[in-house]
Amino acid sequence: MNEWIDELSDLSAAGEPAVLVTVAGIRGSAPREIGAKMIVTASETIGTIGGGQLEYHCTRVAVGMLAEEKLALRSFPLGSSMGQCCGGVVEILFEPVAGGMPAWLRDLRVLHGQREPAVVATRISQSAPAKFVVTADRIFGVDESAAEDELVVAARAILGDGPGAQRNVQELYEPVVSSDFNIAVFGAGHVGAAVVSTLSRLECNIRWVDSRRNFFRDVPANVRAIEAAEPALEVAAMPPDSYYLVMTHSHAIDFDVCDRILRRGDVRYCGLIGSITKRRRFEKRYRQQGMPAAMIDSLVCPIGVDGISGKKPAEIAVSAAAEILKLRELKAAVADAEYPDNVHPIGT
Repeated sequence: MNEWIDELSDLSAAGEPAVLVTVAGIRGSAPREIGAKMIVTASETIGTIGGGQLEYHCTRVAVGMLAEEKLALRSFPLGSSMGQCCGGVVEILFEPVAGGMPAWLRDLRVLHGQREPAVVATRISQSAPAKFVVTADRIFGVDESAAEDELVVAARAILGDGPGAQRNVQELYEPVVSSDFNIAVFGAGHVGAAVVSTLSRLECNIRWVDSRRNFFRDVPANVRAIEAAEPALEVAAMPPDSYYLVMTHSHAIDFDVCDRILRRGDVRYCGLIGSITKRRRFEKRYRQQGMPAAMIDSLVCPIGVDGISGKKPAEIAVSAAAEILKLRELKAAVADAEYPDNVHPIGT
């Protein structure tokens, strides 16, 4: 996720030295993907690059670089010497950020807040380092005349490829784009709150809807909480291919919300909390109203992956989140099979 942008910006604005630690290359197995990040300060770490011993060693290196100015690239074998069984080699980029907010970070924060797709282009070089932000039509963080054409062209070429970072020898390209993973959760009760808490940790956008006043607590940054007298009307605000979870305090509201969702015809998932009995009652009423069988069959009720039968809010949340993630992974796998030319391997 892109929380590191705000976290690093806040630290920089407060004058607190930090080191941005990024997975910049992978050979073999590794705990995290290229582009995974954590921030290290004198007193804390924010985020994760995965792997307990890897993070421990990287944190020590980063703390020792807090007063430095130049970036560094180091390799960490994940074999027996580090006590990890991954067996691969991870290259880590260490970038000290001190002495005020760098221009590329300031501009990136603005662009991300405006949801404008961008790519952070980094030349990993002790002698001639470079870092700037590229959009479809502009360059940020440096004077445009100083931006190397080769990096700009390569950054723009991957701008539409998706969120995955890519490495090309001495260049690292990191797309910063708003997630297309859109989820609507209807209901802010105990289960709804647990579901939102679980899903909000993913790279996604959540629209959280309830008809009751003052029910929302601790709303995460990627969640928009909406008090709506008629929750069903909020279905129309979601983009195509969205995921929906319906779990309000009222069966009547559940019925109306699901009716609107199922009739859209562009829904990736519609999950309704409840039992088989609840599903059958809803099915009967939808048939009486003339809803096509295919629409009715797309309703998922009960929700959650097979094998998890717990009824506690946290258990339901984990199970429902797992079901949505399985469907999203399936969608990605189908897309990769249909459009193999759009898959760009990440090299080191």
